[in-house]
Amino acid sequence: MAGSTVAARQPFTHTTLVLLVASVAAWIGTVAWARSADMGAVPGTMGMSALAFTTMWSLMMTAMMLPSVGPFIGVYQRTVIDHRPLRLSALAAGYLGVWAAVGLAAFLLADWFGTVAGRNETAARVVAVATFATVGAYQLSPLKYRCLSHCRTPIGHLVHYLGFRGPLRDLRAGASHGWFCLGCCWALMVLMVAFGVMNLAAMVGLAVIIAVEKVWRHGEQFARAVGVAAIGCAIAVVFVPELAPGLDPNAVMPMDGMGM
Repeated sequence: MAGSTVAARQPFTHTTLVLLVASVAAWIGTVAWARSADMGAVPGTMGMSALAFTTMWSLMMTAMMLPSVGPFIGVYQRTVIDHRPLRLSALAAGYLGVWAAVGLAAFLLADWFGTVAGRNETAARVVAVATFATVGAYQLSPLKYRCLSHCRTPIGHLVHYLGFRGPLRDLRAGASHGWFCLGCCWALMVLMVAFGVMNLAAMVGLAVIIAVEKVWRHGEQFARAVGVAAIGCAIAVVFVPELAPGLDPNAVMPMDGMGM
């Protein structure tokens, strides 16, 4: 795709540096939070309140998603000629606001996963299989590739965003792009809950997958391969429940020193 090539070759700018610094800071904060609370790859919400969970989720999304949104912001900033820091901050806030809003849904899903894992081993296994299978099916669906195309070729959507008017135009543009990104990546975030919300290894792996899907010229083929792998995991988890720590009854109670 020519558009995706353009998006992937944006020059390194001060804006790119700010995004990287913000992402690194969010990663440091996430790791520190996990270590201080002795969290690991365990089911459920780890005893956190909805407010604490959504705050943690927002920090995680900042760490995971900011690097992959770089091409979009790199293209968008070319249209901003006045008050650039303020307007680009509003753009990023709109984008991250969408992912922060998903935190409540993630809290409810993680809470349910934890309940299932703690009560019924067979049900937990069935839910784990269904989770991986759903992710695999979505990764191979037309809707996934419509949303992924939007994320990979942001330059093709600038005309639409430039039509926004008023003081909230950049916030709206960020939120609009965020919804497409959510459509592209929501299934992968369900895996985040299945792996255990504070499973740092899974966070890193999924962040890499998301970034590769969006910026690599073979990203669409890679996304399909991830879908096939998820379906393979749906079969494998029947025999190896540890593949989904967020639904593993043996991991309901965190062990001493589990922090990653």
